[in-house]
Amino acid sequence: MFGTLYVVATPIGNLEDITQRAGRILGEVDLIVCEDTRVTSKLLIHLGLKRPLTSLHQHTDARSLMKLVDRLKKGESLAYVSDAGTPGVNDPGGTLVEACYEHGVTVVPIPGPSALTSAISVCGFPMDEFAYLGFVPHKKGKETMMKEVAARSTASIFFESTHRIEKTLASLAKVLAPDRRVFVGRELTKMHETLYRGTIDEVMKQLQGTSTKGEFVIIVAPL
Repeated sequence: MFGTLYVVATPIGNLEDITQRAGRILGEVDLIVCEDTRVTSKLLIHLGLKRPLTSLHQHTDARSLMKLVDRLKKGESLAYVSDAGTPGVNDPGGTLVEACYEHGVTVVPIPGPSALTSAISVCGFPMDEFAYLGFVPHKKGKETMMKEVAARSTASIFFESTHRIEKTLASLAKVLAPDRRVFVGRELTKMHETLYRGTIDEVMKQLQGTSTKGEFVIIVAPL
């Protein structure tokens, strides 16, 4: 009988956000598959757990991936966790999930924290329909993306890093209508969590008055 792959959401900053179910699953599986074993080790220490870990990242080859699937087919149960948040959003977990489906292995989601839904819940914009765009392209395609965001009638949500947040907001300011509202969540659930909301100019001034360090979620309100 095949084992089960559990796709487990982990905290995006505050370790207290781990669910009881997630903690139980992590303590029961035969192996935890993760992006970075060093990051997941810290979570296990917090939970008081000792489990074997192995890494799965964007450079993992097909042979290594199939070794994980083979373990599942032999009856072992595995958990996949990303470095933070819900797996499947900007991490390599999707390749493992797809391989499991192809080989008839059961996949079970263990829901929990997500930077995406956390930002949506506090932005105060109508979010019944939105476009999720992932991370802003580094160079090629950035200008095109900003123009598409400005032209879109529904909300847009995307991520940005500490080193690029100011330039990205400046690019957005060039194409957005002056009264178009924007929400920026900095370091969500972490010690220095800060929420900014207003026009693009207002948000840029607020950000410059506090800090541009951290991880960012940006939401452009619908028209």
